[in-house]
Amino acid sequence: MTVSLVFSLVLVATTRWHGRFTLDATRGVQKFHSAPTPRIGGLAIMLGLFVACALSSDAQQALFAPLLLASLPAFLFGMAEDLTRRVSIGMRLFATMASGVLCWLLTDVHILETGIDPLDTALAWLPLSVLFTAFAVGGVANAVNIIDGFNGLASGTVIIGLVALGFIADGCGDAELARLCFLVCAVTAGFFLVNFPFGKLFLGDGGAYLLGFLLSWLSVMLVYRNPGISPWAPLLACAYPVFETVFTIARRLWCRRHPGQPDSCHLHSLVKIAITGRYFRFLSASLRNACVSPFSWAIAAVPAVLAVRFAEDGAALLPATAASFALYLGFYWYVAHAARARRRRAMRNGARVALPALAPEPEPVQS
Repeated sequence: MTVSLVFSLVLVATTRWHGRFTLDATRGVQKFHSAPTPRIGGLAIMLGLFVACALSSDAQQALFAPLLLASLPAFLFGMAEDLTRRVSIGMRLFATMASGVLCWLLTDVHILETGIDPLDTALAWLPLSVLFTAFAVGGVANAVNIIDGFNGLASGTVIIGLVALGFIADGCGDAELARLCFLVCAVTAGFFLVNFPFGKLFLGDGGAYLLGFLLSWLSVMLVYRNPGISPWAPLLACAYPVFETVFTIARRLWCRRHPGQPDSCHLHSLVKIAITGRYFRFLSASLRNACVSPFSWAIAAVPAVLAVRFAEDGAALLPATAASFALYLGFYWYVAHAARARRRRAMRNGARVALPALAPEPEPVQS
């Protein structure tokens, strides 16, 4: 943690020299910060991970080093986007999937079962299993990037997921994997202390894809190394970003919008409008932004706790997943309704409160 914390502080202190390339703009559909901020926090995390790996025992390095090496495509393509703003979403998704394939080549780890019999039968064919693993890893990495909207939100959510995976691994006797989960968690926490609550350094795409890849691959490793663990347990451990991504795609398609088109209707954006923007107006802008994250952490913590509690009970994890998604949808409905009501009030008052436009209602389909 100390190494990533020091590197993060160094990046903040040297902004005058690299800010031309690294500062994040304050204008955009999904921009809420009020001052340009460096968005290369992923660099501090990666450096911290390399130092942690170098100082680990030989047994820990054998588990850690292939994971770090395989994460490089996801991290580097994300960093390229942070520095140039010219790397497409498709290229970044492909890079994270390439990281998944590379990790399989280095470790021979891949998804063997999902708890869905027809799919598990198909996954017996190795090429399909590797492709499915790469797709799942890329999907989770992209999901973490999607929720990276406010101070501490993405890194805090990843920490919650890593802690859950660590407890599950420790509970089934896999001490090495548990230590690796907690080690990655500690390195992430070093960045987190600089990012939350004041937002002096942002995670950036490089950091989001890096942490998303690590979280997803540790989930794959957990089930592969411990067949007694239900595949639904790691899914629950990182459920919030997955729920957000699946619902966002469905919502945009329902509203006849491109799934990749950015908007201000993510759960965290609506929390900002409906709750923190209304009830925490006495705080500074950066602290109001930080107040969004605890609400999302709570949504992430509920399925993570259920994952730890029922890690080996597949029969209980399926309804737990459904209940967690219902909690997410219920909270989303509440904040969306409140945000729309606040926007209508603001418009009646002459729009003195600046609120981002919400997604349009879907048009009726003509028969």
